[in-house]
This record gives sequence, C-alpha cells and structure tokens, in this order.
Amino acid sequence: MNKLLLASLFTLLTIVSHAQKVKPDYTAIDKKALQIPAAQTKTTRDIADYVTANFTSASDKARAIFIWTASNIQYDIDNMFAINFYEKREEKINKALSTGKGICENYATVFNDICSKAGLTSYVIEGYTKQNGFTDYISHAWCAALIDTSWFLFDPTWGSGYISNQKFVKKINNDYFKVPPSVLIRSHMPFDPLWQFLYYPVSVQEYYEGKIQALNKVFFNYNDSIKTYNLQTQPEQLQSVARRIEQNGIRNSMIFDRLAHLKRELEIYKQNEQVNAQNETMGNYNAAVADFNDAVNDFNAFIDYRNKQFLPKKPDDAIKRMIEIPDEKIKSAKTRLNLIKHSDSNTAQLILSMSKSIDEIAGRIDEQKEFVTKYISKGAMGRKGMFTKYTWMGIPLN
Repeated sequence: MNKLLLASLFTLLTIVSHAQKVKPDYTAIDKKALQIPAAQTKTTRDIADYVTANFTSASDKARAIFIWTASNIQYDIDNMFAINFYEKREEKINKALSTGKGICENYATVFNDICSKAGLTSYVIEGYTKQNGFTDYISHAWCAALIDTSWFLFDPTWGSGYISNQKFVKKINNDYFKVPPSVLIRSHMPFDPLWQFLYYPVSVQEYYEGKIQALNKVFFNYNDSIKTYNLQTQPEQLQSVARRIEQNGIRNSMIFDRLAHLKRELEIYKQNEQVNAQNETMGNYNAAVADFNDAVNDFNAFIDYRNKQFLPKKPDDAIKRMIEIPDEKIKSAKTRLNLIKHSDSNTAQLILSMSKSIDEIAGRIDEQKEFVTKYISKGAMGRKGMFTKYTWMGIPLN
C-alpha cells in the first residue's frame, strides 16, 4: 500500500514537473502579428489598429506587440551608449520606425506606445540591469503592462536577440515576455521602486547582494501608489519619484544621475511655474486695465449724452444700454483682478491702486444706473424736470 502510494505520488510529481516546463505556443499569434503589411507599420497608431483588429485578449495583444517590436527593430550597436531618457517620445518612436534601428529606449517606447493605443495600460520603466552577477553601468529601459488584473514585465530589447563579438544577433528570447515581477527583479532594477510591482520592494543594497526575498519588510501597496501617481501633477510626480529613489538607496552613478536630473527637472518646472504665474498675473492685470479704460470711455460718453439731456433722443432701451456697457466692463475688470492670486510687491501695489479706481468708477456708474431707472419710470414732464434743478429759498425741490 505504501509502495503504491509512493509510486502514485512520484507519478503526480512527474506530471506536475513536466507541466511546469511546458512553454506556451505563440506560433499562431506570432505568424499573424508578423503579417502586418509594411504600409501599416509607419506609425504606432496603424500598428495598434492592426493588433486591435486581429487580436482580442490583452495577453494576445501584448504578445503580438512584443513579437512585432522585437522582430522589426535592429539593435543599434553603434549608439548603444547614447541612451537619452529625456528625448521626446515622438522622436524615439520615429527613429525606430523610420530606420528600423534603436536601443533599449526605442524598443521600450515603441512597445509602450502601441500597447497604449491598443487599449492596454502600459508604462516605460527606467533602471539598470544585472547579468551573471555583475551590475551593468549603462541605464536600461523596459516595460510593464496590465494583463487582465495582473502586472507583467516585458523587455523587447533583451527579447530581440543578443550581442556577440560586437555584432547583434537576432534571436527571439521569450524569457523576457510577460515576466512576473518577482522573477524579473533578479536582473532588472527600476530606479523608482514603485515599478518593481512588489509588495515588499527590493532595496538597492539587497539587489547588489542578490537578496530578493521579503524578510522583515514593510508592506507596500504598489497598486494604490500607482493610482495616486496617475492622479498627481507633474511636479508632484517628480517629488514622489525622487523621494522613493532616495529612500531605496543610492549606490551607483546611474541612480545618482537619475536623481540629480529629477531634481533639476523639478527646479526647472518650478521656475517655469513662477514665470507662467507672473505672465498670467500681468496678463490679467493688463486685461483689467483695458476693461477699466473702456469702461471709463463708455461712461464719459454716457455723461456727455446726459449733459445734453439725452438729445438727440434715443429709445429707452438704448439709453439704458449706454450705462449697462460700462457697468459690465468695470465688473469684468474687477473679476480679472480677482483672478490674480500671487504677485510681487510692485505688482501688488499696482493691483491695489487699480482696485481703488475700479471701485470709484463703479460707484459713479451705480449712481447713473439709478438715474436712468428713475428717468425711464417717468413721463415726458417728469423726465424734463430731472435735468432742471428747482429750489425754493435755497432748498432743492427735485
């Protein structure tokens, strides 16, 4: 009985072990993905449309995008050290699609852009790698995509082939397709630990030491953090990324350079914000001045017409409109001043002075609006009497 049980257990383990080694067959997907007409490979939008038209599931779409990217971009050995994470996304894509060549950032950006346009949530990840126990000194880029409800990692660069004797050898490597985060962390380390997609992120020190097990660590809900990240403004993102990088450790020049650039980018953003805020302030102030001047001119035109006892005669609505126009413009001037939230001391003095002038002319306009209202309510004799002051023994009668 025991021998039979052991034999059955051995058979079961053998079957399970064999099943674990069986790799998915992507032959059909790859064939269809690589049949895309050349005319539809000029833009990532065209490629994404082809993928969407021919594949339904997120997993199949991701495979089609991966195999197309890995198969159609030749690694550019001559420029392998010319990585530039700060080049515009469109430039990276156009270079890869027009020349058929690129380095990791081109592979990753093309893969990510096609994913996004094909309806997959995807990100480009920046970091560095380790091979044969040695941490590389060149930054690297790969991707993450949400497949159904789980995050997987993709490295279309490493999946496209390898370098041998200073030559690129094209050979699809499926070890870098749809990799669980807990597996890829052994070789790929993001600058920002958020993109490890691990509840217990690996520190830089642990990565160098090859310690990737979750031991005595604080739980990190990366899903919630990603949601927060997506809702943040650009400066908020820069600040949070820099903070996480610093907390995770700075051990090599790549991390140091990346962190320094983030801080420079944040400083530039703040400076631009100040310039934009000042420009907006002066824009609102100048617009308020223009409205004020128009209001004064229109008000003076009304006063001139009133001094002529509303002659030549105009319809009541036209007279009423003559005082409504400066009223609307003076209110617009005040609204524009109220839009100004931040200003230097000199501008603040200008705003204060303009605000007083606006209030003064607004009061005079209100007086004339009241005059027009009374004027319209009266008959012909009553109206005429409003332009003549009658007194008795020095006391005004009207």
